[in-house]
Amino acid sequence: MLEDDPYKGEKGNWLTKLLIPFADAATKDLPFGRLMRLSLFQGSVGMAVVLLNGTLNRVMVLELGQAVWLVSLMVSLPLLFAPLRALIGFQSDQHKSVLGWRRVPYIWVGTMLQYGGLAVMPFALIVLTEPTNAPAWAGTVATMAAFLAIGAGLHTTQTAGLALATDLASTASRPKVVSLMYVTLLLGMIISSLTFSFLLSDFSYYRLIQVIQGAAVVTFVLNMVALWKQESRNKITTDPSRPRPSFRETWEVFINSGRSARLLVAVGLGTAGFAMQDILLEPYGGEILGLSVSATTGLTALLASGMLIAFGLSSRVLGKGGDPIRLAAYGAVLGVFAFAAVLLAAPMESPLLFRIGTFFIGFGSGLFSIGTLTAAMDLSDGDQAGLAIGAWGAVQATMTGLAIAFGGGLRDFFSHFAASGYLGTAAMHPSTGYGVVYLLEIVILFAALISIGPLVRGSREIKSKSTEFRLAEFPG
Repeated sequence: MLEDDPYKGEKGNWLTKLLIPFADAATKDLPFGRLMRLSLFQGSVGMAVVLLNGTLNRVMVLELGQAVWLVSLMVSLPLLFAPLRALIGFQSDQHKSVLGWRRVPYIWVGTMLQYGGLAVMPFALIVLTEPTNAPAWAGTVATMAAFLAIGAGLHTTQTAGLALATDLASTASRPKVVSLMYVTLLLGMIISSLTFSFLLSDFSYYRLIQVIQGAAVVTFVLNMVALWKQESRNKITTDPSRPRPSFRETWEVFINSGRSARLLVAVGLGTAGFAMQDILLEPYGGEILGLSVSATTGLTALLASGMLIAFGLSSRVLGKGGDPIRLAAYGAVLGVFAFAAVLLAAPMESPLLFRIGTFFIGFGSGLFSIGTLTAAMDLSDGDQAGLAIGAWGAVQATMTGLAIAFGGGLRDFFSHFAASGYLGTAAMHPSTGYGVVYLLEIVILFAALISIGPLVRGSREIKSKSTEFRLAEFPG
């Protein structure tokens, strides 16, 4: 029986196929072990995100006694490099090197920035919080520099790493490779969160230093293992004497290609629509529905579970030739219904409906992210993979940060406005501020569907003549 097994050989044995949904992303030229090793850079990125946005965020405010506004400013600093991802991707596409590598130098530089920022961070925190002979501003500047270095490093590493994955993957296996990369990112965040929680359960300054510097070492090891012998040397492509177009020229060609600009608009709108609730779900569950701390903490697991299932489904659907644009549109539609469920949970006083909505926010977001990233990869050729992925990452990361900040501010403003009675007595309820944000997210997701509609229609006309009603029939 095993001799006739269709999953043996280049796609892995039957047991691997059974146990690992992404095993068939591997090919003869990119075996599963090599693919898994390459995805480890996403684990280091996930660890950095958890450390900056979660662990250090809380520790600096509560244990180190820093002002909330200052900590929020520092945590947001890595977003300054998000718009530069398109330029980073372009530079890796056009890199000049006698060694013949395009992506390796950028992953190496990104790794060194991550490692350096994490290695310096504990000492910067000591100067920030402990009396020293240094000027009062020295600790603040040093800590900000550490946050900036980590942010620049993770954006550089992720952009060049995903571009390298695009180079190595075949067109047929690319959607599954993308899904696997994001599963690794999610697992890296989950494992890092649990590990940091365990190691810092008995908090001390010394233990904090150990954890941060340990994260620096783990980052270096993961990225070097991921990078080892992945990119083949091509001295013709990286020949220093070879003429190179400017970034402006290349960007104009890319953005004017017809589909690129509309796709990036849809990415921005969809990302904002899903991300605006990022810091509101747990407070909403606790304040409005009366859920306990334990119950609201479990919402993160629900959200992550939805995303993980979406990644697996995306891998299967796109691996069978599914349209990534249509998949992203389905994700946005699910997001509309998910936010409607969260919104209705308050008047219905239904924690179950709230949990269902939370799960499908993660599920819809996962479909949208994988669909749009795969579509961005399909827009590029071998010489523009870095630019396309960088542009997607720049829009996605920038809009995530702006949407989170705007969502929190909008909730506070309308909660105060409603409590003052300006919206009438019926609106004088704590859920009003949250409701405004969730309604706005629904509107933004509809705008994303309008933007993405012609792309779905275009791909449908190319791929099939089906008369079945689909999202392409929505007004575009």
